[in-house]
Amino acid sequence: MKAYQILPGANIDGLQCIDYPDRNLGHGEVRIRVHAVSLNYRDLMVASGNYLVTVDDPIIPCSDGAGEVLAIGPGVTRVQVGDRVAGSFFPHWADGPTAPEKIRHALGGDIDGMLAEEVVLHEEALAKIPASLSFVEAACMPCAGVTAWNALFVSSNAIQPGDTALFLGTGGVSVLGLQLAKAAGLRTIITSSSDDKLARARDLGAHHTINYAATPEWHEEVLAQTRGRGANVVLEVGGKGTVNRSVAAAAMGGTVAIIGGVSGFGGEVNPASLLATAKRMVGIFVGSRTMLDDVMRFADTTGVKPVIDRVFPFGQAQEAYRYMESGSHFGKVVIDVTARA
Repeated sequence: MKAYQILPGANIDGLQCIDYPDRNLGHGEVRIRVHAVSLNYRDLMVASGNYLVTVDDPIIPCSDGAGEVLAIGPGVTRVQVGDRVAGSFFPHWADGPTAPEKIRHALGGDIDGMLAEEVVLHEEALAKIPASLSFVEAACMPCAGVTAWNALFVSSNAIQPGDTALFLGTGGVSVLGLQLAKAAGLRTIITSSSDDKLARARDLGAHHTINYAATPEWHEEVLAQTRGRGANVVLEVGGKGTVNRSVAAAAMGGTVAIIGGVSGFGGEVNPASLLATAKRMVGIFVGSRTMLDDVMRFADTTGVKPVIDRVFPFGQAQEAYRYMESGSHFGKVVIDVTARA
């Protein structure tokens, strides 16, 4: 079968399609015919060698993929041949709170991921795809969907319908988080430097949008739009360039969910700014397979469909990476593994 490999640090030019050998299935293992793979900012970090882990050998990249079960190994009971499934970002984190042993490996980071015609995963790392989601849509859920779900509904401070959620930027996590929040009855505010992207966000139901290039002190606008209360949960992706404004924009008792650091990390937060208003900061490192089950079930119930910006054929994986790197996308960039041209 065909698979892409990359040596972390080799950059996008190092992404190469190769012939990859099959292997026999062990106890509890499942062979999956991959149909679609979605890209995340993290995949660019792996390519550039700036991700959290270091590996010495080429790996199959990408954490997020969906497909159908081709074969099952001995002892498999959770899935059957023909089931439509998505792989979990952390194959050893099935449920419960995080722990070092549960996040010891991550697909497409320090072990082989999903950018291949076929992959082998343990049955505990698989979530079934509801009928309402296509393979392309389901492929967007393992990282972006779970991260947004965890930040909004698992790690936030008991958020309720009518509360306000603030999303920074219009990347995959923020846009999908906006959709989930709107479906859950939350008020939503989103930022971008692009008026066109903000218009698209309003079409998705954003209650208020802020162009942060035109309004550098955007946290003050968040307070104005919430009558001084602030946002109950903030999905912080900017890093040192935005974190203090995110804290200022959060409501008393609210949560700043640290998801990423596009501008790098650093920029110290004064603990007094948290203490005096009972605000909390929490790190969001994707989530469990159970969270993947939950977010797909919620999407199925509410009719949420991830926004797909562009779909590339399997043979144009490098082009998909470069498009992702350009930052011009709104929502998710997906590779259709079944499409060759």
